[in-house]
Amino acid sequence: MNYTLEIDIDLPVQRVIELFDDSENMKRWQPDLISFEAISGAPGQVGAESKLTYKMGSKEVVMTETITIRDLPEKFAGIYETENVWNLVENSFIELDNNKTRWICKNQFKCTGFVKLMSMLLPGMFKSQSCKYLTQFKIFAETQ
Repeated sequence: MNYTLEIDIDLPVQRVIELFDDSENMKRWQPDLISFEAISGAPGQVGAESKLTYKMGSKEVVMTETITIRDLPEKFAGIYETENVWNLVENSFIELDNNKTRWICKNQFKCTGFVKLMSMLLPGMFKSQSCKYLTQFKIFAETQ
């Protein structure tokens, strides 16, 4: 499953990158995030691995993040893996003018087991969650 989302943020691209690139901000725009823990490498740099724990409903979901590309603002990509889910996320930030940035977020999912069935029956569920994070980041960033 593949999809691309876009959102315009009313801030200059450099400010958007500054806020996006600070892992301390993640809990401020991802309220379901319980913890972010560096496992290896320099956080946010190519090859770095981190453990992210989220509260999703009544469950805790633990995933591993591996940064694959860091060329901000043009591209920042990572692979997110958890049981039965592999997700490649490619982020690009485009300056529209001095005070507006377009965030383009491309997602590729590969699922197995029960999650594969869910992705076929409810494909909008994944896209909806991604859209929620983009919107929450926009609100967070524009109020800083």
